[in-house]
Amino acid sequence: MKTRRDVYQAIADPTRRAIINMIATEPQNVNTIAANFDVTRQAISLHIQILLDCGLIDVKQKGRDRFCEARLDQLGEVSAWVDQYRQHWENKLDNLEKYVAQLKAERNGKHNQ
Repeated sequence: MKTRRDVYQAIADPTRRAIINMIATEPQNVNTIAANFDVTRQAISLHIQILLDCGLIDVKQKGRDRFCEARLDQLGEVSAWVDQYRQHWENKLDNLEKYVAQLKAERNGKHNQ
């Protein structure tokens, strides 16, 4: 039985993120994808295999060509994870904004005396 890779592992690499961006709106031929990178075709094939193992893409054979199609629903898990930290930092920034406003109000109060 083949072990599924982690989605986070897939998106950790900038080349794999670029591949996902390329095929997000329209399936692309593997050779077309490879032509956009300054690495070997074999390296791109490895990146594609990792994306496939994670369930982020499907690869379909059409004649002699292999086409990669994005399956972005897998990124929902990543989005949920990031959102919890986004909320944390938004709260921190809101508190900082209130603190700065309080300091300004105190300074303005001193100047008016």
